[in-house]
Amino acid sequence: ILAVNMPIRQYPLILLFLFILGCTRSNDKEPIAGQPSQVTKGNVEEGKKLYSSCIPCHGTTGEGDENLKTPTLVNSDTWYLYRQLMNFKRGIRGSSPSDTSGYQMATMVNILKDSVDISHVVAYINSMPSVSLPALIAGDIKKGKRTYETICGSCHGQAARGNEKLNAPNLNGLDDWYIKRQVYSFKTGIRGTHPEDILGAQMIPMVALLTSDQVVDDVIAYIRLTAQVNTK
Repeated sequence: ILAVNMPIRQYPLILLFLFILGCTRSNDKEPIAGQPSQVTKGNVEEGKKLYSSCIPCHGTTGEGDENLKTPTLVNSDTWYLYRQLMNFKRGIRGSSPSDTSGYQMATMVNILKDSVDISHVVAYINSMPSVSLPALIAGDIKKGKRTYETICGSCHGQAARGNEKLNAPNLNGLDDWYIKRQVYSFKTGIRGTHPEDILGAQMIPMVALLTSDQVVDDVIAYIRLTAQVNTK
């Protein structure tokens, strides 16, 4: 409980502590309420057939399209991609009236009849080669590094590669414009406010510490740098 007379400048430290605590608790063996269990091994050939409905937006190689606001899929962690598709399927994501793109995604995921179909699609996406993403957002990398290490690094790792045990996805495989959009979604309550989105809710106080668009851009610029290093 925060003391009434606690200095405001200490609030970010308290929020950071609570988030780290949440990450640690997410490492228990028991599944998190509202989250799908371990990914079932999918069939690549079946996934290829099912993926045909994804091609118009995400492309034949899962490369995505910024103009359509569809992110690259092939660089995502398999476990994270499965979880988010399940979240769309279950209405945990895409249910906000303000989330136009999420609503469209939730509608398309309903073409997949169950978690088995989703596992097949994920297996097929995982079989595709990764792609190199252009840097579209400019920022101060040095400042971004400091901010990232203070706010994001404890869960997403020093090289932004993520940590499945902490339920923290790889960030340097994501489009920079998509990362910025998701930060905005968490900030505005478009994402992370569903009662069953336990992990998304943990992101809300963290993105609140990114106090301006420039700070967000700086962090993303640093993440893009780590992506370039990790692909060499």
